[in-house]
Amino acid sequence: MPPPRRAAVIGAGAAGLAATKALLDAGIDTVTYEKGDRPGGLWARGNSSGLSPAYASLHLNTSKGRTQFADFPMPAEWPDYPSADLMAGYLADYAETFGLTPHIRYGTTVTSVEAVEAVEAVERGDGAERGAPHTWRVTTDAGDTARYDTVVVANGHNWDPRLPDPGYPGTFSGTQTHAHDYRTAEAFRDRRVLVVGMGNSAMDIAVDASYTARGPVLLSARRGVHIVPKYLFGRPADATGGALAVLPWRTRQRIAEALLKLAVGPPQRYGLPAPAGGLFQNHPTISDTILHRLTHGEVAARPGIDRFEGDRVVFTDGRSDPVDVIVWATGYRVTIPFLSPRWTGADPEQLPLYKRVFHLDDPGLAFVGLMQSTGAALPVVEAQAKLVAARLSGAYALPPAAEQRRSTDRDLRDATARWGSDRRPRMRIDFDRYIAGLARETRAGRARARRGAGRPAAPATREESTV
Repeated sequence: MPPPRRAAVIGAGAAGLAATKALLDAGIDTVTYEKGDRPGGLWARGNSSGLSPAYASLHLNTSKGRTQFADFPMPAEWPDYPSADLMAGYLADYAETFGLTPHIRYGTTVTSVEAVEAVEAVERGDGAERGAPHTWRVTTDAGDTARYDTVVVANGHNWDPRLPDPGYPGTFSGTQTHAHDYRTAEAFRDRRVLVVGMGNSAMDIAVDASYTARGPVLLSARRGVHIVPKYLFGRPADATGGALAVLPWRTRQRIAEALLKLAVGPPQRYGLPAPAGGLFQNHPTISDTILHRLTHGEVAARPGIDRFEGDRVVFTDGRSDPVDVIVWATGYRVTIPFLSPRWTGADPEQLPLYKRVFHLDDPGLAFVGLMQSTGAALPVVEAQAKLVAARLSGAYALPPAAEQRRSTDRDLRDATARWGSDRRPRMRIDFDRYIAGLARETRAGRARARRGAGRPAAPATREESTV
């Protein structure tokens, strides 16, 4: 009998836990590396990794019914929109329930992932790779190494703060911080606060700060987004998503925009800038509270920043306001520090992946969670993880490389047409369409496997592990 296949999973957040479970379910010998001291990744407040941006008031912005793992439903008595602490507990329970904990190495940072054949080519001095690599060497910060047939990258992409680049003209004499570092509104007590951004974190922080700050909290954005309340007509706003998924997205857009206009009206009614694109073309902000605070004067909208003048911020409409604290809620960079540009390219945001999972040069390098969904993330990473496990077990086979590239190019064209070239089109997925498409791809890949096409190579001889 050949030795069992081995897989490394990097990260024990939702994506990494889903990957670990799927691989173990498929009989794969699996080791999961986690920098922090507990499961849950970005949901785990106080995680020793220092990467979690979770703040005290953070809750899901997708309803539990549309967010939960299919294999692990959330408790019926939970609220529709659970808190970050409930989510962290849910993920910890998931790890315990499915026996994942013994396979997770906490407090372990992966420093490099290398294709063994490529390294050996360099060591031979021939300067070239000989054939496609099939094994991977994982090295940790302790200097330990081990070899695997597959590496699943599940390190998340909401932990490396992005700041305006280039910065704005002038000098600001107050305090600047990123939303990643925000925890509670006490940090803003009796201070004049400006929040920059229009995403979910920006709205949460502006609302929180409005209860402790001095004067109205200023909310600045260069371009607007659609504001979707968490409830529409007495139900979670995303509850109708599955029913409408059979329709073309343009049709869904018109229906959803009509419902939103009827329920809350356009953002301009609240002093916010007009959305830069239609609903489902940019990520909507989900908030029940920001419109309330705007209409009560506790949050005041401002356009984009023009420049700084000491303790004053001058906006593009010529207005200026004194500010003590700026919170940059300006998103995150995609960072995969343990992979060389040979595998990620110059910008990991532009990395083409077949079905947003498999590296086009070697499917032994797989990614779970490297996407931006129009809906929840957990069902997506669960489906992606099962696809990786099916391939490694031999139950699923990939199409030929040329077909993978054509499919990936087609996905990019479609995403660019819908979201634009400056909105991470490589990473964008339509939640319902993607889930349905992955189910079809799984069936097609199982048929290919039955025909004997595209099976993964047999496990390579192991090098001695120092882990």
